[in-house]
Amino acid sequence: MNVLIIEDEPLAAEHLCKMLHKVNPDTKILAILDSVESSIKWFNQNEHPPLVFMDIHLGDGISFEIFSSVKIESFIIFTTAYDKYALQAFSVNSIDYLLKPLSINKLTEAILKFRNYHKLENPKPSQLNIDSLINAIQNKQESYKERFVVKVGIRIKMVPTTEVTCFYSFEKGTYILTQNKFNYLIDYTLDKLSELLNPKEFYRINRKQIIRISAISEVQTLGPSRIKVKLKDCIDDEYIVSRERIKGFKIWLEG
Repeated sequence: MNVLIIEDEPLAAEHLCKMLHKVNPDTKILAILDSVESSIKWFNQNEHPPLVFMDIHLGDGISFEIFSSVKIESFIIFTTAYDKYALQAFSVNSIDYLLKPLSINKLTEAILKFRNYHKLENPKPSQLNIDSLINAIQNKQESYKERFVVKVGIRIKMVPTTEVTCFYSFEKGTYILTQNKFNYLIDYTLDKLSELLNPKEFYRINRKQIIRISAISEVQTLGPSRIKVKLKDCIDDEYIVSRERIKGFKIWLEG
């Protein structure tokens, strides 16, 4: 089974590859792409595979942008951090989805579903379903997390997201850094925070840091593939945008 993976998180892509080979040992991964731009280029230069696993949020934009440039002749299984609010209604025919973190049982069901459709005579993915899915998600009114509850000794404190400068991981914990330079341990991973936070306000610049746009005081270009961000009142801390996230970071800055 030939498969294309579109996923901008290396660890997530590696995890999916391992699970695919466990479910279907003869799986051949044709390529792992991490952006809208590279995906469009790949589809224009290669024969479309029977099956594509596609993340929704990529480093340089939303994967739905690929469909506006290329008529994809593959069955699509979305791997997404979105909740089931809209996707559930469109888990039909040629489209399925896997909610992160991926489950081996759900992956097995998705592969079985793909095989059932693919073995039909002249199987064709339904572009109507893709268009409907895109429209439903893009027009859904999102509800993002507005505050976090943290422990300060024996007290419970609420920290509004409007007071957050950044979120960061350190050793095995995830922390909030506030405008007042207080640090609070929270029970969320950065992956989960990426789902809960308003993407217009917050951006994950690398594997260990999510920053708030209003906390930025300066952006420095240190080279063709290196950007440093300075946050207000954080003089000594390093905030470097990872190479694969630079294009998406610039798009985020522009709004």
